[in-house]
Amino acid sequence: MAYTAEFRCIAGCEGSYPLTSVMYRCPSCGDLLDVVHDLESLAVRSAASWMKLFDGRVKTTQWPYGSGVWGKKEWVAPHIAPENIVSMYEGGTNLLWAERYGKQLGVPDLWVKQCGNSHTGSFKDLGMTVLVSTVRQMISEGIAVNAIACASTGDTSASLAAYAAAAGIRAIVILPRGKITTAQLVQPLSNGAAVLAVDTDFDGCMKIVTELAENDGVYLANSMNSLRLEGQKTVAIEIVQQFDWQVPDWVIVPGGNLGNVSALGAGFEMMKHLGVISTMPRICVAQAARANPLYLSFQSGFEEFEPVVAQKTLASAIQIGSPVSRDKAIRALRLTRGVVEQATEPELADAAARADLTGMFCCPHTGVALAALEKLVARGEVSSDHRVVVVSTANGLKFSDFKTGYHDRALAEVPQPAFANQPIELPNDYGVVRDAVSRFLDERHVDPRD
Repeated sequence: MAYTAEFRCIAGCEGSYPLTSVMYRCPSCGDLLDVVHDLESLAVRSAASWMKLFDGRVKTTQWPYGSGVWGKKEWVAPHIAPENIVSMYEGGTNLLWAERYGKQLGVPDLWVKQCGNSHTGSFKDLGMTVLVSTVRQMISEGIAVNAIACASTGDTSASLAAYAAAAGIRAIVILPRGKITTAQLVQPLSNGAAVLAVDTDFDGCMKIVTELAENDGVYLANSMNSLRLEGQKTVAIEIVQQFDWQVPDWVIVPGGNLGNVSALGAGFEMMKHLGVISTMPRICVAQAARANPLYLSFQSGFEEFEPVVAQKTLASAIQIGSPVSRDKAIRALRLTRGVVEQATEPELADAAARADLTGMFCCPHTGVALAALEKLVARGEVSSDHRVVVVSTANGLKFSDFKTGYHDRALAEVPQPAFANQPIELPNDYGVVRDAVSRFLDERHVDPRD
């Protein structure tokens, strides 16, 4: 059966538009667009049949279905011909049982969805494969696209540059100068993108790239483009699939521009509509206290939403004061009885370090989510019998400066790191080394964290 999807206004304005249209907002009211699937056609196939089909595609070499995104092609992007798909076999990331860390918190059924174990080291690959493949489809249909452009705090630029390079399409990335890590900056440079480092913050970069898309013929790759969220919603589907199609009680995700929570909500809602699941998890969005407009809005029950001027935070990828996807995110939270929590700089850094001591290697944004989890546990909203999934959005190796600064006690934002660890420098003397080892074994014989 041929399946279809189209753009429609999230506010309900009349009209629908092909997914190959160069548009990002409703032409009537200016609101964002949703990708709306023909659910009646999808429902002709039973839930059990969909689950069996998706299970049979996991990690297969049959193009393109081994990808965690393209294994759900009918639910994601039915408009793209297989020959136009640009994929690095993204998705299919590990759902890590955080056994020791969970026991320390009193949540033994705690899991971390490691979305950073992807081609460019972040969850952004999931959406970018859909967006760049759509552009390739557009070009094959004779639609002119000069370049794809994005504003970024690091990870979006890396993902766009890699996928555009694979497709042979020019990429332009606009970054806030001096505000992303070296590891993130070198990725788009290596993949041949035009990298513009501008003296502003992310919100300023977003304003510039939006004007470029409106006036200068470049195609916009930020999450206000709803195609991105179609790939990202597969995180929700994949989590449930990895639990043998069972739904966790909680999913906790860092929130900046808020596309991720919007995508999670869409994924869970789609599965429920098609009978794959019967209940919805509760979603918690975790924000850095220095960039927390959704958290502030949550305090009034989302009656009001005011952008903030985001302050410098260690969680640089979510240092966003005017999130584009706020309305979609609020809708997802209302749908899932969701909550919003925040984390200070010491809280996010210590939470990441505490998790690292149990074998993880967390990026600062995952630290925000873990700190939020610890607060939910402390006030009893998350209990010992809950199954909890924390979405880790990026690979910790991309944030080595954050890690090194924490353990060197060199982060101004964290004057007293609770878990800092330094090498012990010793002379080349066996006795001295043996004594140091003995002291270490005596100190660590009983770990107070367990």
